Amino acid sequence: MNKTLTWTFGLLALLTLAALLVSNLAIEPSTKKPLMLLLFSSKFLLVAFQFMELKKAHVAWRAAIVAVLAVINGVIAVA
Repeated sequence: MNKTLTWTFGLLALLTLAALLVSNLAIEPSTKKPLMLLLFSSKFLLVAFQFMELKKAHVAWRAAIVAVLAVINGVIAVA
């Protein structure tokens, strides 16, 4: 496996562990929600750009994936 993919996979594992820790923290939901969204967004972009090879895609596809992420975050933030 490529060294970059290994590092990305390790980072995804750490972000998942961080999400687990944040979800179990005794903090206000108004603080917990943005932290969870930040971790989710980071993992989403890592998977999309690294494992789905979008970093080599046309700029329109990269913009579309970021727009989809913005819509998902907006819906979750409003709910």
